[in-house]
Amino acid sequence: MSDRLTSLTHRDADWAGLRVVVTGLGISGFAAADALLERGARVIVVDAGNGTTEQSERARILGILDADVRLGPEHVTDLPQYADGQVDLVVTSPGWRPDQPVLAAAASHGIPIWGEVELAWRMRPATGAAPWLTVTGTNGKTTTVQMLEAILRADGLRALAVGNVGTPIIEALLDPEPYDVLAVELSSFQLHWSESISAMASCVLNVAPDHLDWHGGEAAYAASKAKIYERTQVACVYNVDDPATEAMVEEADVVEGCRAIGFTLGTPDLSMLGVVEDVLADRAFVAERKTSAAELGTLRDLTWGDLTGGSDTAPPPHLVADALAAAALARAYGVSTAAVQRGLRDFRPAEHRITEVGQIDGVRFVDDSKATNPHAAAASLRAYESIVWVAGGQLKGAEVDALVADAADRLRGAVLMGQDRDQIAAALGRHAPDVPVIKVPSGHTTDVTGVMDEAIEAALTLARPGDVVLLAPAAASLDMFDNYGVRGELFTESVRRRAGGAIS
Repeated sequence: MSDRLTSLTHRDADWAGLRVVVTGLGISGFAAADALLERGARVIVVDAGNGTTEQSERARILGILDADVRLGPEHVTDLPQYADGQVDLVVTSPGWRPDQPVLAAAASHGIPIWGEVELAWRMRPATGAAPWLTVTGTNGKTTTVQMLEAILRADGLRALAVGNVGTPIIEALLDPEPYDVLAVELSSFQLHWSESISAMASCVLNVAPDHLDWHGGEAAYAASKAKIYERTQVACVYNVDDPATEAMVEEADVVEGCRAIGFTLGTPDLSMLGVVEDVLADRAFVAERKTSAAELGTLRDLTWGDLTGGSDTAPPPHLVADALAAAALARAYGVSTAAVQRGLRDFRPAEHRITEVGQIDGVRFVDDSKATNPHAAAASLRAYESIVWVAGGQLKGAEVDALVADAADRLRGAVLMGQDRDQIAAALGRHAPDVPVIKVPSGHTTDVTGVMDEAIEAALTLARPGDVVLLAPAAASLDMFDNYGVRGELFTESVRRRAGGAIS
């Protein structure tokens, strides 16, 4: 069967009769199962869920298409079997860990395991497939691919941000109207299960400890990130200020002629993009790069009104870095400098990413609920001078001492919530002992709206006019909230209620 799987390199290959197990009935699992069924594969889908409304509807649709859908925890304790032979392939959703019993059983039997991104790559058309511009990193992935999408569209291209950002890649690939190019966000989970992707240009924005509980350690996590550079065709984009990303490029097995392109917040050297005074400058994709640079825009192009604190406020450094990375990927594809500037001007950050939600008594409130790890929170904390920090949740095995030590001189106070609040409090005690800390809830347990209301009240007791109350949790949200978006929405709603419905 391995020879047959090797031949499955495009959507018109012979997928008929392939015995596949798809793990997970989320958005990506559904898209994978649907694509396989459409090409004649036989599909068993397993998921531990007992059938939410969305799961039930997906299961109903897949059942109509002759999938065997098995919901419930009893179906994910071992690899399901086909009556007429062994499973040929397992396609897994990104959240499933390698030690999950179904995946562990597949591995022990030598059955190949693909992620849904690997399947998507192999579902491209045989000719004329849209190139992929891929992005990973501990922090900033979604912002970067959305900036990249805006830049590509500003150049008149039919482009879409896909992958970990929301839209399954396979869904975009099977769209009746083909895309010119895809901006692909890839998580470490997705990269772990990938083996043949060959992007036109690829980028690791940064690397810091995250998801250590899933990967089993920092080295394994970084190795998954580094896979994005393998087989890159035109440009491997790395962060000059994060040497680990350059080392990944140096170790990667790329297509001959692929270039290493750096981005930096400082003055760019040869084959880099960077900042000269307030100008975003390209010394990589210009003919006379040894002696000159092309202007891609200015820092003012990265200020989007109230979303970043106003047009007179300098953009946070991490947003500048994300813009430079997006510009490098777009330029590798051949986008014009004018389109880069237009795209950056037109871009708007996603919700819950450095979004100013209002002011109360001269105190600004900023929602960065998407800062779900210490590295992301550090970038957010560096953007402001005097902060009441709202943090906590699931740290996923990450340490916060370096984060707290770096931010200590900017902290007016801290309000901590969630499962690992005591770990953050202990780090504050070690590195910022003079910073007052309030832990919430003081009585709420399951009332998350009450918890957030209490957090806002606590923050206001610590803040002074001119301060920023910053929700940058440094942790995942699932201990208390459905997702980081819900956490950010509750923060915003609580601020609005406290202000009497009128946000100044």
